[in-house]
Amino acid sequence: MAVADRLGLEFISGLGLAPVAFVELAARLGVHRLGFAPQPIVAPANAPAWSLRDNPALVRDLGKALADNAAAIDLGEGFLIMPGVEIADAEADIDLFAGLGARRLNACVLEPDRPRAVAQFALLAELAAARHLPVTVEFMPHMACGSLADAIDLVRATGAANAEVLVDAMHLHGSGSSAADLAAVPAGLIGHAQLCDARVAGFYPEYFDDARCNRPAPGEGVLPLAAFVAAIPADVTIGLELPMLARVEAGESLEALLASAIAATRALLTGVPA
Repeated sequence: MAVADRLGLEFISGLGLAPVAFVELAARLGVHRLGFAPQPIVAPANAPAWSLRDNPALVRDLGKALADNAAAIDLGEGFLIMPGVEIADAEADIDLFAGLGARRLNACVLEPDRPRAVAQFALLAELAAARHLPVTVEFMPHMACGSLADAIDLVRATGAANAEVLVDAMHLHGSGSSAADLAAVPAGLIGHAQLCDARVAGFYPEYFDDARCNRPAPGEGVLPLAAFVAAIPADVTIGLELPMLARVEAGESLEALLASAIAATRALLTGVPA
């Protein structure tokens, strides 16, 4: 996969931009693989609210924007496996992403009951497979699925042929693993990767606040990102997962910040300094 085709921009990086505006921003920055969720996850306080659920006009506008800009939803987000929630109730969201031509779905596991977590993720994989979609599970430190090994075990426990692991650079190191551990993962288990830097190569008290709202761009933190990129299979999308809420709320341009980060990311992917 060519570098230009491999680079993605994850939904949280857009800080709640309206769907069409996010697609157009990414296109101006030369990125055509996008992450999306049905509604904003993190946004500035004054950002307008929107939702793709029960808004057919907005869904049509997004579909047209994707087509007009030769873009695609590489990752459909917002699927949670957690206590008291039935993943079957998310079937409308699965249909939403399938209708928009999404290439895969991603789930986070907050369910501490392992047999239930396995059963719920297996059901998500089954529902996705019926729409010809693969699924990934994303691990996060100090969560029910808290490490690379946990995610691999969960995928294997489902027995689902369309299930893989999503690996986020911050979460890989935050959970105590390394690029060497990632490089040792058997072929076919890594389905998607997310890239950012971090101010600490491990877990720390403000970890989740930073992960959700404020991450350093590649090269602005301490993570060994060249080794991370080298460990990702060459046919796997690497999405820039880069919320910079504090900087945008302080008046910096989101587009300028992302342009600089994308240049740094392309340099990592090519091995050529920006």
